[in-house]
Amino acid sequence: MKLLELYISWFKMGLFTFGGGYAMLPMIEKEIIEKHQWATEDEVMDYYAISQCTPGVIAINTATFIGYKVGKVKGAIVSTLGVITPSIIIISLIAGLLRNFRDIPTIQHALAGIRIAVCVLMSIAIIKLTKKNVINNFGYLIVITSFVLAYYTNISIVVLVILYGFVGFFSSFRRLK
Repeated sequence: MKLLELYISWFKMGLFTFGGGYAMLPMIEKEIIEKHQWATEDEVMDYYAISQCTPGVIAINTATFIGYKVGKVKGAIVSTLGVITPSIIIISLIAGLLRNFRDIPTIQHALAGIRIAVCVLMSIAIIKLTKKNVINNFGYLIVITSFVLAYYTNISIVVLVILYGFVGFFSSFRRLK
C-alpha cells in the first residue's frame, strides 16, 4: 500500500509541477512533509542539496532519495517511476501535437505564460530555501558571492557547489576548534 501511495504522490507532483525540482518544492512540502510525513523539512533540504551534486535531474534524484528512505530499493524505483511517468506521457502527446500547432499565436502565448509561471515558482522555492538555510551573515555572504559568480562568470555550477561545500565544511570545522 505504501508503494502505491509513493507512486501516486510522485505521479501527482510530476503531473502538476512544471519547471523541475525547484518548482516542485512547494508540492513536496505539502505531499511529503505535511500529508504523509515521509521526511522532515531538514531531510528534504538535504536531499535537494545532494540531488544538486549528483548527476541527473533534481526532481528525479529527490524522488529516488525520499523513495529509498520510505521503502528502500522498491520505494526508490516506485518514486522514480511515479515522477517520470507524467513527463513521458505529456512529452509524447506534445511532440505529436506541437508540430501541428506551434505557429498558432494562442499556443505561443500559452507557452510564454507557462514559462513565466515556472519562473515565479522557482523564485518562491529559492526564497524559501534561503530563508530556511541561511542562518547568519556568513551564509548571506555565501549566497551573494555564489550568485555573483554563477551569474557573471563562466564557472561551472558544479564547481561552485563543491567550492562552497568546502567553504561551509572548513568554516564549521574552524568554529568547532
